[in-house]
Amino acid sequence: MSQVQAHTPVDTAEQADLRAAVAAFGRDNLSTPAPDLWAKAGKLGYLGVNLPEAYGGGGGGIAELSIVLEELGAAGCPLLMLVVSPAICGTVIARYGTDAQKSRWLPGLADGSLTMAFGITEPDAGSNSHRITTTARRDGSDWVLTGRKVFISGVDIADATLIVGRTEDARTGKLKPCLFIVPGGTPGFSYHHIPMELAANEKQFEVVMDDVRLPADALVGDEDAGLAQLFAGLNPERIMTAAFALGMGRHALAKAVDYARTRQVWKEPIGAHQAIAHPLAQAHIEVELARLMMAKAAYLYDAGEDAAAGEAANMAKYAAGEAAVKAVDQAVHTLGGNGLTEEYGLAKLITAARVARIAPVSREMILNFVSHQTLGLPKSY
Repeated sequence: MSQVQAHTPVDTAEQADLRAAVAAFGRDNLSTPAPDLWAKAGKLGYLGVNLPEAYGGGGGGIAELSIVLEELGAAGCPLLMLVVSPAICGTVIARYGTDAQKSRWLPGLADGSLTMAFGITEPDAGSNSHRITTTARRDGSDWVLTGRKVFISGVDIADATLIVGRTEDARTGKLKPCLFIVPGGTPGFSYHHIPMELAANEKQFEVVMDDVRLPADALVGDEDAGLAQLFAGLNPERIMTAAFALGMGRHALAKAVDYARTRQVWKEPIGAHQAIAHPLAQAHIEVELARLMMAKAAYLYDAGEDAAAGEAANMAKYAAGEAAVKAVDQAVHTLGGNGLTEEYGLAKLITAARVARIAPVSREMILNFVSHQTLGLPKSY
């Protein structure tokens, strides 16, 4: 299969080498079951490229981890838990965790022997983190969590879940977000599968916390840091969702380009006709533009420019989601009836591509963010 351009001029030499290595790894392991692929990627150091070297990671950043996910997706074997376990949870623990938390979790997250899910979304809160109703109250030196979460990826295979709850500020009485590590099997912590019409290795779950008792050291970071710690995980989540979308878009385009180059109905291959060639070229351009915004977002985040990274991460996620949906749609259309067959594997991407538009935050909420935060327009809510 031909490769839609993999190297980007914003890569450093080391990043270009990483990109090439992961692309080759993905092609060689296309039929490897997801759990085995995860283990293999962990042994090669790909899962923890963003985590500190002192804890077994690669010492890189979200830029490097996004390359790993994008290239695996472009090869046709994306690992969605990369968005959650090393990107969100690993980053939060590396930045805000205690020494004990770092020692307990980061080495395993880096080599793939441990995984961690992330729980923020709630049935009635949607994209409004201020409406989260999962609460944590003190009981002596312990914390007690109560609440529900939905669409939590991979909690069935995770060793722990990083839960976003809210605690009461003793000074104001207002609730503020806090993060807690809940090990799997903790009494009162249960989950139920949510059936999805989505072809993905990672299943989705509703999580119920019924007076889950946690020790004091389950709290990650400072109880008063709240939003800063939360967005330390949410910005990487948006960047990695962009990487997931772009890998998918590149994979679909590569299949469509191969087909258009070889499929012959009249005298010339169908790719010679502008009605076929131009939409594929447009989809490729939009994928490349979104990749540049993703690279900008990752660069800013890794440089510690959190405010600017937040803006760029939202824009990258928006652009990549739109580009992926268009690329997949055009790829399916290029193949005609073959685009809906199991043989070519494109039809399942129609649903998967929508995920990047919807999760972890809808494109409409991103447009709200840009209109308010970037353009300074008044809020409607």
